[in-house]
Amino acid sequence: MTLATLDGMTSHKTTQTMKPATAAKKLGVYLEATPAEFREGVVTRDELNALQADPPEWLRELRRTGPHPRPVVAAKLGVSIGGLTRGGITEPLTTEQIDALKAESPDWLVRERATQAEVRKEAVRLKEKS
Repeated sequence: MTLATLDGMTSHKTTQTMKPATAAKKLGVYLEATPAEFREGVVTRDELNALQADPPEWLRELRRTGPHPRPVVAAKLGVSIGGLTRGGITEPLTTEQIDALKAESPDWLVRERATQAEVRKEAVRLKEKS
């Protein structure tokens, strides 16, 4: 029995909702590429869990082909978001564009990947030291 029930009040479980932008971020997709009904509503925690557990076709397709938000682009390229900016990438990219960049391997991408690798090595070194 909860304290609220003890003093005669009923306990109401409120449904936790989030803005579409927050839900898109949690799903790892670019908000502007989601369906209008997703962008214009609110998403409950249960709906988000359902989308993650059993993604509808639109979500599977977005995750597969993009356009992808910058954090996803950075991860797929193995660079930081700052590295994307230094490389002149300021817009979402499709999987095809990301693959083309990987194949092209411009100087900025090689440089940023090396920087990111050093950052990771240093993080591991510091973690092992503590």
